[in-house]
Amino acid sequence: MEIAIIAHDGMKAEMVQFLNKNRALLEAADVKLIATGTTGSKAEKAGFKVKKMLSGPLGGDAQIAARVAEGKTKMVLFFKDPLANHPHEADVNMLIRVCDVHNVPLATNEASAQLFMNSIQR
Repeated sequence: MEIAIIAHDGMKAEMVQFLNKNRALLEAADVKLIATGTTGSKAEKAGFKVKKMLSGPLGGDAQIAARVAEGKTKMVLFFKDPLANHPHEADVNMLIRVCDVHNVPLATNEASAQLFMNSIQR
């Protein structure tokens, strides 16, 4: 199963903590991670194997949306920072729309992402 991980700058540390907390589950389920560039680099530094796309503002969100539309990415974990402005908000909205169109689960915070992880475990 391919899962995309994305995190705004203020949430990258939380994403890495989340991945570490769920490391055993991700490995047991043979999850393949893809990520926007900087988030992917942070995950790699934590010991995860990640296929990196471009940085979000440079088109990484669009690349992941394309993989969702192609049926390759089955889940998106996007830790959004609700308290910050983001210059590429249009790309974020496009990714959310593509997930909705293709009925792909999208978690925008740790609580919903953990529910998704728990469902993989079952």
